[in-house]
Amino acid sequence: MQSYTIGQAARLPGVSPDTARCWADAGRVVTHRDAVGRRLINGRDPAALSVEVGQDAHAEDGEPYTSARNAFPGIVTAVRLGDVSARVDIQAGPHRLVSPLTREAVEKLGLEAGMQATARVKSTSVHIDRA
Repeated sequence: MQSYTIGQAARLPGVSPDTARCWADAGRVVTHRDAVGRRLINGRDPAALSVEVGQDAHAEDGEPYTSARNAFPGIVTAVRLGDVSARVDIQAGPHRLVSPLTREAVEKLGLEAGMQATARVKSTSVHIDRA
């Protein structure tokens, strides 16, 4: 069974390392120490928490915040406005995402280069690469 450091385990469900440490301290996940003393979490615990966190990601009225599962948080690198349409470029880590939007949507969101934004990608295919 693969084990994860606190930081790695936190990234899987999209929470902060501090949250993962709190879960470990509260006994929500079981940890053990490696040879250099780092706390490691068994791979099944982050998987279960990812499902739990995903199910809890709802607004107060019970509706999900979004239906898109592929979220790429990043920074807006360019906004190009046309008369009706617009193009927004986001750099999310090694990924560059380009989104065509309406000019109205860009203006309503107040998007401009340098601000943080999350690109959400929907697809009917899922590809899994083992690290």
